[in-house]
Amino acid sequence: MLGRIFLLLGGLVLAVPCMAVTIYKYTDANGVVTYTDKAVAGAQVFVFRDRMVERLDNEVKLETRRHDAGETLLVRNDLFAPVEVEVRLEQLDNVVGAPERPIRWVLAPRSSMRLATLAPRDPTKPLRYTPKLRYALGDPRLAPQPYAYPLPWRGGPFRLTQGANGRYSHFTPKGRYAVDIAMPEGTPIVAARSGVVVKVENDQVGRGTNPSGNFVRILHDDGTMGVYLHLQRGSVLVSEGQRVTVGQPLARSGNTGNSTGPHLHFVVQRNVGLALESIPFEFNQPVDSLPNFAIGGE
Repeated sequence: MLGRIFLLLGGLVLAVPCMAVTIYKYTDANGVVTYTDKAVAGAQVFVFRDRMVERLDNEVKLETRRHDAGETLLVRNDLFAPVEVEVRLEQLDNVVGAPERPIRWVLAPRSSMRLATLAPRDPTKPLRYTPKLRYALGDPRLAPQPYAYPLPWRGGPFRLTQGANGRYSHFTPKGRYAVDIAMPEGTPIVAARSGVVVKVENDQVGRGTNPSGNFVRILHDDGTMGVYLHLQRGSVLVSEGQRVTVGQPLARSGNTGNSTGPHLHFVVQRNVGLALESIPFEFNQPVDSLPNFAIGGE
């Protein structure tokens, strides 16, 4: 049954790229689930939200230090990756020292910086302002370098069920060039490129609250990031801040998050200027072949 579902989905998403369509889901008298772009009787609209939720609120934040002269604003980055930040001050009242333009900066991993020192124009009255913080993972000044990615799993061969610009879900900036590969749950997932692990999620059960499910995000030396999604709960083997090499085990494939069935969602992203976007990439061999580091009996 699962094979039938993925076969149909593969046909739907690869037939007409670059255009989103409505997908319907229905179950026949034999209990077989089918996905289609036809509004057949009894079918329900299947909603897929192609978004990645990474909770950074407690890891990139503004801090205020009050002192006799006024207040000093700092921004802190607790992540193991650089972060581009933009801070603007609005609704100013009785404030001296506020920048006229938004402050934009790339903050190094695990660091902080002073943004501004503010003082009251009238010392007998409080100063008032509203700070606005925007940020995105990665350094937009770095240029992606050519790289052919080894297949990020062991075993197979497996089949591509949705590629770049798929009309089912791969049509948003974050996921436009992602690929989905159907594979049994528990398939070993390995690093396709060396880098530093900057974010993981490992505890999600089923659909949970994060559409990405359990995942591993790795920052590469050229500023790009490889992200491995929908991983099996409790299978992630690496930790944030850890350096990994090509072929190193990361986790096992799963079916967590907004997933129609067991598969790996793999995408390469970069910061294009206060926004993460997926970028085109190539594997170094066809998807439906064995990984080159698995051809020795592994």
